[in-house]
Amino acid sequence: MAPAGDGAVCETDDVDWLLNDLWALITVVGVLLVAGVGAIIGLVRGGTRRRRIDAGTRPDLTGVSGGDAHGSTATGGVDTLERSDVLTEPSAPSVETPESTRSRLRRLRSRLARSDSALSRGLLSLLQGGQLDEDTWDDVESTLLAADLGVEASASLVARLKERVAAEGVRDAATMRGWLLEDLYTELQPQMDRRIASSRVGGRPAVVMVVGVNGTGKTTTIGKLARVLVAEDRDVMLGAADTFRAAAADQLETWGARVGVPTVRSDRDGADPASVAYQAVREANEAEADVVLLDTAGRLHNKTDLMNELAKVKRVVEKQSPIDEVLLVLDATTGQNGMRQAEVFSEVVEVTGIVLTKLDGTAKGGIVVAVQKALGVPVKLVGLGEGPDDLAPFDPKAFAEALLGS
Repeated sequence: MAPAGDGAVCETDDVDWLLNDLWALITVVGVLLVAGVGAIIGLVRGGTRRRRIDAGTRPDLTGVSGGDAHGSTATGGVDTLERSDVLTEPSAPSVETPESTRSRLRRLRSRLARSDSALSRGLLSLLQGGQLDEDTWDDVESTLLAADLGVEASASLVARLKERVAAEGVRDAATMRGWLLEDLYTELQPQMDRRIASSRVGGRPAVVMVVGVNGTGKTTTIGKLARVLVAEDRDVMLGAADTFRAAAADQLETWGARVGVPTVRSDRDGADPASVAYQAVREANEAEADVVLLDTAGRLHNKTDLMNELAKVKRVVEKQSPIDEVLLVLDATTGQNGMRQAEVFSEVVEVTGIVLTKLDGTAKGGIVVAVQKALGVPVKLVGLGEGPDDLAPFDPKAFAEALLGS
């Protein structure tokens, strides 16, 4: 029996040894699994943190090595990085503060005062000559025509000046310039209402439609006008109804974003401009905005189909709201060609005001007189430069003085 008993003991010892080894193996595997899971979690957390830092703004670690706000010393470890990551937010785009209207007017007068126009130089030379015969008067009228005052206004100014010279018997150049200045100021019709519709009307926003031919700076003018209105504490919305020119909506949206003004636009090029304009007015009404400015595609005034499309935009918008203002943007350098543009646009969409751009000098500024006389509508705004705040209300007195010089 002894051999059998010894064998049983040996078998039991073998089983115990195997069980001990198995438990040891299980323990090692368990430790490795726990360590592996922890490592994986750490990697995931670290990867997420890096993506957030790379995709947004990197955390500000200034002063981390010296201690955080609570006085604890840190060396830029994981805890500090995680805390900075959570607290760091992407910086919002800065919103500009547009120049005030009063400041714009001062700058307008200053620029016009420095203007050295061909008209002022030519008139000064003629009036100082001392020989006021018919040829001289013809030259004075030709000088006025060259400044685009138009035939009717030029003839009228010369006729009145001749009468006063004859009646007063005065040929002093300064006196004659003063008389001419008075008459020119009258021709600019200072009594005209040059205010822009920009306040709510009967519980709805004012609707301003901006039109013009290609290349006059129409979209830029709308962006600058938005700045004028924001400076006057108006709640403005823009409508990008120029859906044909590449990047026109992007350009308008950029102008608006600079002063915190939203833009309603289509997601695709070539969308129906009337539909976009209609939606812009609707959203402006829902947002209780003070005014909505509608950009339209530039078009040649002699293209019937394009002008009919412009009329359609106006009709569609008027199904939900009256249009309070139609501003025609004219390039001051186009001279009398601008007159024909103004006449056609006025026939199609009933222009209520003129914006005269590129009036960096006054050599061709007489177009102001001609267009107001022909259409019976005022020049309301003038652009005097490339800066974002270089659009100002039209000042007849300052303009007349600049046109004739000192």
